[in-house]
Amino acid sequence: MRRKIIVGITGATGSIYALRLLKILSSLNDIEVHLIVSSSGVLTLRNELDLKINELYSLVSVVHNVKNIGDVLASGSFSTDGMLIVPCSIRTLSAIANGLSDNLIVRAADVSLKERRRIVLMVRESPFNLVHLRNMISVTEMGGIIFPPMPAFYHKPVSIEEMVDHTVIHAIKLLNIDIPGPVWKGI
Repeated sequence: MRRKIIVGITGATGSIYALRLLKILSSLNDIEVHLIVSSSGVLTLRNELDLKINELYSLVSVVHNVKNIGDVLASGSFSTDGMLIVPCSIRTLSAIANGLSDNLIVRAADVSLKERRRIVLMVRESPFNLVHLRNMISVTEMGGIIFPPMPAFYHKPVSIEEMVDHTVIHAIKLLNIDIPGPVWKGI
């Protein structure tokens, strides 16, 4: 049985993380990816990567319209194995923290939280102010995982791609998906 993972992409900077995440997930035969992209996400993908949205669609199983609040992902009866929002804008974080389900990304996140499913928010837009931090605390208290994409260096990356891969693989592992990647072996 294929595991169902929801991926939301918002307009925060960091489209490279979203693209790499989808490429890695699409290489796993047992994963069914459900994609939701905000209109700002489409603009940022185009701006940062010169990427047309159809190029992303070819990497996923199902594409959902961000405006369709009546979509299957808006219901807890549609069972999933987790959700990643990569990148997650401060606006989306705020909406999730405060239960403002005005689009399908936020509603699917709300469902993930209420059903006690794993949800990882790769929050961007630093530095954080007090409201951002309080919203992160709220989401954490509800069971979400706040995972700002901060590069690690212990594996001695030699390229941006290696730094991005390390971060994305770590985020995927937070959904209990076993995938090979650098592991700290101690000193």
